[in-house]
Amino acid sequence: MIAPLRRLECRQTLPLDPAAAWEFFSRPENLARITPPDLGFAVTALLPQRMYAGMIVSYRVTPFGGLSVPWVTEITHVREPEFFVDEQRSGPYRFWHHQHHFQAVAGGTEMTDLVHYQLPFGALGDLLAGALVERRVAGIFAYRRQMLAELLGPGGEGVSAKNAAERR
Repeated sequence: MIAPLRRLECRQTLPLDPAAAWEFFSRPENLARITPPDLGFAVTALLPQRMYAGMIVSYRVTPFGGLSVPWVTEITHVREPEFFVDEQRSGPYRFWHHQHHFQAVAGGTEMTDLVHYQLPFGALGDLLAGALVERRVAGIFAYRRQMLAELLGPGGEGVSAKNAAERR
């Protein structure tokens, strides 16, 4: 039996026009600036100046207890300045699909992160670590919201986040 497909959705209004929001998020080096330090995020390969469909990003993360693991993602879709998608090619998840959407709203740009992920080791992996990983992923995005507010300024109606587990 496979683990359930989990879902995390976060929205945040940024006090930037869509072009400026896109400029920030299309630069791969900015990911480290909005990732919690305790995740031990480190890029392990040279990155281009701008993101493009087909781009491979290789890094290491330390998700739990000092265990450092390699993680490789591919930017699979890019429609500037509306959205891009990154998908895990190898790493800590069985499945990882992360959509980043940008939409002009009064006062700036609403950014939506929609993440679908699945843990390894099937139902046993989910039983043993599902709730812990769900809290960890939510915490990573909470930190990201906080850092974006500090780096780019508070925005509009603020931030909301929704979590849900989806069964196949």
